[in-house]
Amino acid sequence: MSEFWRDRSVFVTGCTGLLGNWLVAELLERGALVTGLVRDLVPQSRLYAGDWYRQINIVRGCVEDLPTVERAINEYEVDTVFHLAAQTIVGVANREPLATFETNIKGTWNILEACRRVGGVSRIVIASSDKAYGDQLVLPYSETTPLQGEHPYDVSKSCADLISRAYYVSYGLPVCITRCGNFYGGGDLNFNRIVPCTIRSALRDKPVVIRSDGTFIRDYFYAKDGVLAYLHLAEQMDRKEVLGEAFNFSNELQISVRGMVDHVLKLMGKSHLEPVVLNRAKNEIKHQYLSADKARKMLGWESKYPLEEGLKETIEWYRHFLMDENPCIFSL
Repeated sequence: MSEFWRDRSVFVTGCTGLLGNWLVAELLERGALVTGLVRDLVPQSRLYAGDWYRQINIVRGCVEDLPTVERAINEYEVDTVFHLAAQTIVGVANREPLATFETNIKGTWNILEACRRVGGVSRIVIASSDKAYGDQLVLPYSETTPLQGEHPYDVSKSCADLISRAYYVSYGLPVCITRCGNFYGGGDLNFNRIVPCTIRSALRDKPVVIRSDGTFIRDYFYAKDGVLAYLHLAEQMDRKEVLGEAFNFSNELQISVRGMVDHVLKLMGKSHLEPVVLNRAKNEIKHQYLSADKARKMLGWESKYPLEEGLKETIEWYRHFLMDENPCIFSL
């Protein structure tokens, strides 16, 4: 394993979330000195279940609070920042747009401004999203596709993405931006998402409830693959031509919501469970998927986990974890 991360001071926001807890675990495995920003205590997060929280510095606070962010980066002499904290649920964003804008937009400029003020940070990776592209006629999205979100969550990501680029262009801040599709994997406690909800329903022999008509197409990306992509990108940021750039990371599969549900049920031997289709989704993009051609050519990156392997590992994680008996309705 590369010595790149050994003894490197790394600040992770959103470390109790799906991608964040996998990233923290991998950074610790590689010998990094990790500081995590934690807003809420989430006891069932893998961060606590895996005991990784005992091995990191924990700063209590939120990304909306600039003094807290600035203090953490300064006092822990941070070299690398992974900004993952966000309000990520489309339904929540539709109900609470202002809170979503505060977290996703203000939170991002606070991270960047704190790094600018403190100085000394050598690399900042900002997590954007494929939603930043908005609804497009031409697919797949490439990094040259205009950022034109229209719904609250999508707009928040378009704005944060552009602000990140501005801090690179105007202040020379060492920033890169990642745009990924829908992450899935063990440790996702948002059971309104397609994969954990389908698994939980199948384990309880209950039908999955699909809020849309089931035809929405998404780009699904395994969290462990995402962690490796983020680390690979950060390691490449000593190259000047990489700084300030945005990169799509994807296994480049187009899968409908119904297709993903059927695939998970088949892997679990539960194909007899017929989903309940509500067809009530609003303010969501119908068809999304990414091209990862730039990341392959410029970074030498490639996906490590095929869909089936990622889903099998995810199913096993939830088999060991799930205890409650409640049915769920996921976001699409």
